[in-house]
Amino acid sequence: MSKILFQIKNNKLLVEERKRVKTQEKMLINTNIISRDELLFSEEYINENKILIHNFIKEIVINYHIDTLVIKEFNIIPLVLNITQNIKDIKNLYLLEEGIVNYNICKTIIDSNNIKYVSLYNIPTFLIELLDKEGIIVDSRSEILFNSNFMKDNMLENFSSLYYKSSITLTFPLSKKDEEDFLAFLNINKYLKAIYINKLNKNDLENVLDILNSLKIKNIKIYIEQNINDLELIEYLKKLNKKNSKTTGIKFKIDYSEDYLENNLMSQIHISTIKTCIFISLFIVSSIVLYVFCLNYTSMKKVESIQDDINKALAKEKNEEIVEKPPIIEDPIIPENETKEIIEEYKNLLDINEETVGWLKINNTKVDYPVVQAKDNDYYLKHNFKKEKDYNGWIFMDYRANTKTLSRNTIIFGHSMYYSGVMFGTLYKVKHASWYKDIDNQIIEFNTLYEKLKWQIFSIYVVPNTNDYLIANFSSDETFQDYLDMIIDRSIYDFNVPVSLSDKILTLSTCTGNNATDRLVVHAVLIKE
Repeated sequence: MSKILFQIKNNKLLVEERKRVKTQEKMLINTNIISRDELLFSEEYINENKILIHNFIKEIVINYHIDTLVIKEFNIIPLVLNITQNIKDIKNLYLLEEGIVNYNICKTIIDSNNIKYVSLYNIPTFLIELLDKEGIIVDSRSEILFNSNFMKDNMLENFSSLYYKSSITLTFPLSKKDEEDFLAFLNINKYLKAIYINKLNKNDLENVLDILNSLKIKNIKIYIEQNINDLELIEYLKKLNKKNSKTTGIKFKIDYSEDYLENNLMSQIHISTIKTCIFISLFIVSSIVLYVFCLNYTSMKKVESIQDDINKALAKEKNEEIVEKPPIIEDPIIPENETKEIIEEYKNLLDINEETVGWLKINNTKVDYPVVQAKDNDYYLKHNFKKEKDYNGWIFMDYRANTKTLSRNTIIFGHSMYYSGVMFGTLYKVKHASWYKDIDNQIIEFNTLYEKLKWQIFSIYVVPNTNDYLIANFSSDETFQDYLDMIIDRSIYDFNVPVSLSDKILTLSTCTGNNATDRLVVHAVLIKE
């Protein structure tokens, strides 16, 4: 049985596998050792007590101000990262084994949710890109052997330097080896923005452009660090610049000689005019951005004002002394023999808006509003809770829904006001794994005027604009089952929540914010008390 040794050194936590146990530890082969600087656990013990070990390691990390994890062997990486997962203080990871990191190790590093920097020996380029997309910086230690001036001049000594390099220098004329290494660099690199050329050479420059175009690399600035006063050469560069800036976004920056600038004053005046136009354009764009910001700020404040009135109405009901039992209020769409009593704290909301039908609250979003219902699904797209015209609209229930008994599928709509965050403006969070994997977030509170209810999320997805999920009532159990199969199959995550034919479900629908034709949909099943 192998043991996992944890050692504390300065701000580092060193972890290695110990297959051979020291003589003084042989009697403890089936136990675990804990001292001030060393922790020794069997793999079996760790697997059986992951939460306990996780909490123990977390306390050590905090107490010893540890920010770096050093792992000696590849085979223990999944085990170690699993028990250090989500320990936010550990941001750096050093892998000591001189091997090539594979996809599974990269996936484990990403899933740790806390590693932001990793040092390793060697890694394929596409995996560097994978880690980079997750905001993890990679530093590889394996050196690349090279003998070209291009590699030497730009100090491209390892894969990381090739991958992250944002600017390079080309010294003309280029040798064949320089061109080969330049091509290899471009195949690996993902951040190149600028190329500096020491001295202009037409053939070499055109070769460089051909290489860039063959790899479809765009939006590069080429700086020619040479004072040029040859009018023929300048015209050549201008034509080249005009041609490439339109097709590939590759632009040239030229250092003109003083003589040329003096003799071409009018050209400079034109440049100044262009700069002025750019300034005016920026001013217009900034004004538009400021206008949108003010509009969203005003919108947010308006909703907050309505919410203040709503909160005062709720507080008023709590503070009033109730002399006699309040009357039972009938819902006109419910049969006379089916009466329910309105929840006390919601009664005063009806004084503000008699079309109030409930309250919706979703954890870790700003969704915490009373829900209304009109005679159609258009009115509250353009009116707020006080029935004032408002492009924010309000959160409203489908007009077909029964406010007392609830339909098999109760549908609630709202605008996705992304920039102000009002209405369903923060519902986009449900698409993030960090949100929907949190068990607390999976419970939605949607109360009617008559009952306080909780709902368990079982499906989240984005779908092109369609009405196939907006069915409130079903002609048969078979139709309802087909509907459930469809919406569960669409979910971006398997919540593993059972839904039966006897259940009632809740559907939330809004636009995605990215595409006006797409819809973000959340389905939850009523939790039976």
